[in-house]
Amino acid sequence: MPTTHPEPPSITQVRTIKNYVDGDWTAPSSDRLLDVINPADQTVLARVPLSGPEDLEQAVRAARAAFPAWRSRSTIERARWLFSLRQALVDERDELARLVVLEMGKTLADAGAEVDRMIEMVQAATAVPTTMQGRVLENVATNVDCETIRQPVGVCAAIVPFNFPAMVPFWFLPFAVATGNTFVLKPSEQVPLTQNRVFEIIDQLGLPPGVVNLVNGDAEVANAILESPGIDAVSFVGSAPVARHVYATAAAHGKRVQALGGAKNHMVVMPDAVIDRTVEGIITSAFGAAGQRCMAGSVLVTVADAGAALLPPLVAATAQLRVGDGLDPDVAVGPVISCQARARIERAIEAALAEGAELALDGRRRSDDPGAFVGPTILTGVRRGMDVLAHEVFGPVLAIIAAADLAEAIEIVNASPYGNGTSIFTESAAAVRRYRHDVEAGMVGVNIGVAAPVAFFPFSGWKASFFGDLHAHGTDAVDFYTRKKTITSRFFSEQTNATLFGEH
Repeated sequence: MPTTHPEPPSITQVRTIKNYVDGDWTAPSSDRLLDVINPADQTVLARVPLSGPEDLEQAVRAARAAFPAWRSRSTIERARWLFSLRQALVDERDELARLVVLEMGKTLADAGAEVDRMIEMVQAATAVPTTMQGRVLENVATNVDCETIRQPVGVCAAIVPFNFPAMVPFWFLPFAVATGNTFVLKPSEQVPLTQNRVFEIIDQLGLPPGVVNLVNGDAEVANAILESPGIDAVSFVGSAPVARHVYATAAAHGKRVQALGGAKNHMVVMPDAVIDRTVEGIITSAFGAAGQRCMAGSVLVTVADAGAALLPPLVAATAQLRVGDGLDPDVAVGPVISCQARARIERAIEAALAEGAELALDGRRRSDDPGAFVGPTILTGVRRGMDVLAHEVFGPVLAIIAAADLAEAIEIVNASPYGNGTSIFTESAAAVRRYRHDVEAGMVGVNIGVAAPVAFFPFSGWKASFFGDLHAHGTDAVDFYTRKKTITSRFFSEQTNATLFGEH
């Protein structure tokens, strides 16, 4: 697994990016700055300001002021603006993908797929004239009609993670704006450049000032979002402990909340699985984006004798994956987000070995390479109770555990405190039927390693992977970003009706 480095981008001057508030690029009041680091070579790409609560409140005031006029725009007009945004993102796809690679580290192919999914979210949100419709029933009683309509919630905010700089913010922004809300985004301070470019694109599309706002910052701004009296709804994606904090704090301040947390996703392989296709699915799931996905398959459960047929080709194929800078088209696994993350992942591998796991493939560093590289690592001999089975590593580490039968495999999966996604590899419809019915996870893949749904379906984590009741994107997004209002109507004056309608 040789490490490769294409020439780093030429940066003649490191710029400091700004916030986007009320239709203008503004410098925050805080003078705190953080370097944005390319994880592949540790060069400084830019500097991001760490705004304070007062900067957030400036954005919230702008969003609040813009809300009455924006919610009064027709749904068709809001959808048309999203169509223009979609086309603008399509035109800038390659540049956005390159920014994702530079600041986050994933390969260019993976980053391109992420931007495509981002665009898909906008496309799904353009259906708002249909998805925001209510219900009407005439004559619920004599001459009494009843209808339910949907109205926007108000000012909505999102706090998003480093691992999907393009896509995850767009789990929220287009759906919030489509349904008539105004919006404040806090991107991860580790990867602010992709959304900075997105907002430059938005700035050219004629959206009224204050409808969307961008506030850079760290935990100080995130906590201010949870407590701000001007924010009505909060969306969050991050680790499970922080998701729990976000949910509890924002809800205590009267906000609607959806908080997506961590995961420990299991992939179950049955003896009848198609081995070559299964190997492909496992590798994509476990090692894509260097394992830094909340949908990454990080535990492999082999049922009965499936492991004997699967393990040799899996190890052999994984060993061929090239590790290096994601801008190199021959690279399959880029760096993790930071050298601190690399050290944490290596400690998790060492802890698993201390508990009795064995290395089928060791991806730890063998040189003084300055990049944040961890190669794909496969651990065998994993047993229930081991820390590597229970806790999220968030790196390219696959733990393999054996199960005697499907019933035991389901027990292993359901013992996890997380319930984000899971996959089963089999050609047996009966096994699939039992698995999908009994497994405690919100997203299930059948011969699919990454069971993340398309934009028209909700991203549906369970247990400690999600706090709230309405999930991200799909139909849940329209429910989350709207409030229902039910009107019951009756009219008495027959004389008035006769006069109006010419009845005699």
